[in-house]
Amino acid sequence: MRVDALAGLAARNNADWCDLVCRTHGVDTKFDQDVWVALRRSPPWYPDAVTLREDLSAGDLLPRIDSSRGCSVKDSFASVDLSADGFRVLFAAEWIYRQPARGPAEPSLGWSVVRTGDELRAWAAAHGGGEIFRPALLDDPAVAILAARNEGELVAGVIGNRSASVVGLSNLFILATHPGQIWAEASDAVGAHFPGLPLVGYEYGVSLELARQTGFVSVGPLRVWMND
Repeated sequence: MRVDALAGLAARNNADWCDLVCRTHGVDTKFDQDVWVALRRSPPWYPDAVTLREDLSAGDLLPRIDSSRGCSVKDSFASVDLSADGFRVLFAAEWIYRQPARGPAEPSLGWSVVRTGDELRAWAAAHGGGEIFRPALLDDPAVAILAARNEGELVAGVIGNRSASVVGLSNLFILATHPGQIWAEASDAVGAHFPGLPLVGYEYGVSLELARQTGFVSVGPLRVWMND
């Protein structure tokens, strides 16, 4: 499959995840072939739109959302210029992709699925996202919130979300040492929960390098625009 097609799969998977989170907060959303949008302001850290096609313009996109102060847009192909509309680039990143793992290594940590509200609250506190993660996510079979423990202590966590043909890996946090090892274990844990499907996501900086060491490859640029 072409690299740009893989970026499209990753973007759609990420839009699926943003859609799930928004709907748990009571935010109405809409998909079409061009873009996913939240019909009112999304929760913190989540965009108000995710582009799904490369050749969109600002004029195509902004009339569909509340583009006032506080708006953010995930420009999935780093192709929409919003600088003339009061936006700045919050960060740039790369979509990543990994084929299903064959025979993952034995993990050093105990990975388990978060299943109760109490477990989710502890996980969310360690992650730093707090109330963003609502209990309704636990009831969705397309979502797996995973926690890693060492001698009973929560030391890492990650979320997997399944879409049509890939699984998204996101919200990885690491409270322990050896981040490269935990990156590999987190990826394998998500893959084991949704076997046989490639993993996708996006990263930048040190996390991007760790993802590459874990077998991911970059498949396209993205950027997030913010109207301050």
